[in-house]
Amino acid sequence: MIKKENLPECPVATTVQLVGSKWKLLILRDLLKGTKRYNELRRSLPDISQKVLTSTLKSMVEDGIVIRTSYPEVPPKVEYSLSPLGETMRPVISVMEQWGTEYKKSIQ
Repeated sequence: MIKKENLPECPVATTVQLVGSKWKLLILRDLLKGTKRYNELRRSLPDISQKVLTSTLKSMVEDGIVIRTSYPEVPPKVEYSLSPLGETMRPVISVMEQWGTEYKKSIQ
């Protein structure tokens, strides 16, 4: 998790730093629908590379937004879900979805 003293003073900049990348927002969107395995996320984001998905998920776990659960099986089973902190992004993503929908309507 990022230390408080390393975060920007501006709360908007803090939010952008934590979830402002294209991939983080799309991963959040997918995890708001429920727990996903790595390959489910990979299929829902066809343009993301394996390296970027892995590093983005790792970053989101370190920031406390995503929970990574691994099961001691062969082959290994790993699931990703939103943490309680990640769940608090639900209204933000919802408003972004609404805005995007209205914007698309306005330019037709």
